[in-house]
Amino acid sequence: MDPGHSRVPSPSQLPASFSKYHHPYFTSAEVQYLSEKQRGKLSATQEEKARQQACGFIEAVGSKIGFPRKTLATAQNLYHRFHLFFPRKDFNYHDVTLAALYVSTKMHDTLKKPREILMVSYAVRFPELAAKSKSVGGEVDMDPATAENDRQRLLAVERLILETICFNFTSKMPFSYVIKIGRKLKASKKLIKCAWRLTIDSHRTLVPIMYPPNTVALGCLYTASLLTTLEPPPSPLVEAQLDSQVATILKEKGDWERMYMVEAEDLEEIAHVLIDLLIQAAQNPSANTSPRTPASPSPHPSPRNQHLSSIGNPQPPPIPYKADQLIRLKIMMRQNEHPLRPQQPLGSADPSELYNGNDIAMLGRNQGTVRFLFGPPGVVGQGV
Repeated sequence: MDPGHSRVPSPSQLPASFSKYHHPYFTSAEVQYLSEKQRGKLSATQEEKARQQACGFIEAVGSKIGFPRKTLATAQNLYHRFHLFFPRKDFNYHDVTLAALYVSTKMHDTLKKPREILMVSYAVRFPELAAKSKSVGGEVDMDPATAENDRQRLLAVERLILETICFNFTSKMPFSYVIKIGRKLKASKKLIKCAWRLTIDSHRTLVPIMYPPNTVALGCLYTASLLTTLEPPPSPLVEAQLDSQVATILKEKGDWERMYMVEAEDLEEIAHVLIDLLIQAAQNPSANTSPRTPASPSPHPSPRNQHLSSIGNPQPPPIPYKADQLIRLKIMMRQNEHPLRPQQPLGSADPSELYNGNDIAMLGRNQGTVRFLFGPPGVVGQGV
């Protein structure tokens, strides 16, 4: 980790005290500005590849340990949030992902010691060493000095992650909304299951830090309903008609927006992001992207069936959607979608005014006093 990870004012220029507000969600303008700022010389494609590599690493390590889905999803969110504030070039993604996973275990009371997480990560990173290990759990025999250095870096990044969330350990997940809203919309179990897997995939994108969980859930249900049009109709025709009605309802503006506190335009944007993710997987099946389809199981074995991994690497399931099908679906959506709303950043017309000041300069530094507040400006003090 480069100690000079950001250009900051000298200690004499920093205020004696400073308030840092927690922003639970970011607008698309804010995400675009912050991503470009921290991307450095990387292209948008390279940044997306790095993001998917990191999310895949979290998935592999967390699944091998046996963490629940909420822990893995929150860790991926923390990773995305971290790199809105800190440059990618200054941090190894192994350090950031493991620190995010460690913080997530605290948030969901699934705590593991840093050393335990590191040992499992070594087995994922160095499978050839894990295969030679004589321990029962396949623990890699690492040099103690190396392991201690990695642990210290993990704890250093943990502090930065805690500061980016202003020590706010509240984490709301969209998974329960998928089931409840799916039943309310009379969706089939197959459609709800597909939406659930799309919700898992959504945490490999910036969607969960841009929209609240109820919006993410509805966006995944809408996307799942659109994807059913690419599949052959199932035997129960009534079930297929009910599933297609979900997309018909959510595509048009209506009273359901007020009922679920969402807007149709947001669902369309979420659908485009998720379909882009599926197009990447279809065009490059060997890449370490999202679980290869929303209908396929995770490629990482759970602790209950880890013995199956000894047979050899299983072949990934075939992808049910072709890239050209998904691209045609996106074109069809663009032709019939609502006009985009003007996206304004929170509290300012220019996102740089929010994030180019001392709020980022004070992160990870010991000069002065920082007061961390659990909400954005204008909200703190009103029950927050």
